[in-house]
Amino acid sequence: MTITLVPYHQDERLPGATFPLPEAEVVTVAREFPEGDVWTRIAALYEPVAAEVAAQVAAGTVPSVVSGDCLVSEAVLAGVQRAGVDASIVWFDAHGDVQTPETSTSGYIGGMPLRQILGDHPELLSSRLGLRPLPEERAVLVDARDLDPAEAEFLASSRVRRCPVDGIDLPDGPLVLHVDVDVVDKADLPGLKFPVGGGPSFDAVVAAVQRVKATGRVAAVDIACPWHPPRPGDDGVRARLLAALLA
Repeated sequence: MTITLVPYHQDERLPGATFPLPEAEVVTVAREFPEGDVWTRIAALYEPVAAEVAAQVAAGTVPSVVSGDCLVSEAVLAGVQRAGVDASIVWFDAHGDVQTPETSTSGYIGGMPLRQILGDHPELLSSRLGLRPLPEERAVLVDARDLDPAEAEFLASSRVRRCPVDGIDLPDGPLVLHVDVDVVDKADLPGLKFPVGGGPSFDAVVAAVQRVKATGRVAAVDIACPWHPPRPGDDGVRARLLAALLA
């Protein structure tokens, strides 16, 4: 197994201890950033991610990408598309990630990637990566128990499928499997940057991911780890989670 590691939260380089990966060949993507705004910097970082994913898919393998935030998903899907695979996306997350620059009250760009995958503000990132917008009905949002009012309003009128982890309704054809680890209930996974209670357990999330993989239709796996640097005791559960999700 080869793991593509993008050790960043947006354009912030994270220490290696942030990602307790299982034994595997690891391709680390890192670079010097050009001048410009945050979108220019992360587009420059994500271009080699998209190229690496495309090369692995073209070679007949299923890429596994691990990073510090959800925006990398746009590079993963762009890479799959470059390889000629027309994939839908299955998005595990405690949050909706369907904000826009206009609706976000915090301005946090990590809350926008799924909406951008669906075609919002392509000039910011997706068009720079050559990402073709995904029709709403080909996006499956799993859990998303913590929505801002603007996100709930958008999803209520959209064709995005919303499912619990124990009842995922998959679209036909190839899939990009995106897992934000904060989908796991905060009681089972300490140290998250955006913890949310009342969610599925560690075991329930792993079982659901394994069911999606068992379809044999997963074209790429993208795991976002928006957690703080590990404290004593955190690293073991994180390592177990990454090993189970990447298995």
